[in-house]
Amino acid sequence: MTGTLFQLSFYLAAPFWLLMILAPNWRPTARIAASPLTVLPVLVLYLMMAVPVFPELWDAVRSPDIDTFRELMALADGAGAIWAQVIAWDLLLGQWMYLEGRRLGISPLVMGPLLVLTILLSPFGLLIFLALRAARRPRTRPGNAVPDRVGRATP
Repeated sequence: MTGTLFQLSFYLAAPFWLLMILAPNWRPTARIAASPLTVLPVLVLYLMMAVPVFPELWDAVRSPDIDTFRELMALADGAGAIWAQVIAWDLLLGQWMYLEGRRLGISPLVMGPLLVLTILLSPFGLLIFLALRAARRPRTRPGNAVPDRVGRATP
């Protein structure tokens, strides 16, 4: 059962990744990517795997050390729960990157491969995106208008 849930966690997230990568300019894609509810099915799987190993999971997060974490990961439900958690967080991260890339006007031809990298190795994808984002952000000089949180200039 755990193996099936493990596999299913990625397949539940995959349609959202495919929309952001293959249909980035389709109007519903942005609306879907703006919703944090996309991760709910994956989080349900997380709970299904985490609850049976909750004592071990709690030990691993209450007092983190490598040996306790290794013991949790040696359990099928423990490894499956951690995998589902990673899938959920990566999807939220990918959605933020997609929306931020659109806001900054980053080409889908750049964002697509970057999102694929984020699916596979999210820390690398995030680091590259943050560097790209920093390079794309408008620089302001003292006394000039400063963009507010949604990009509108305020005096």
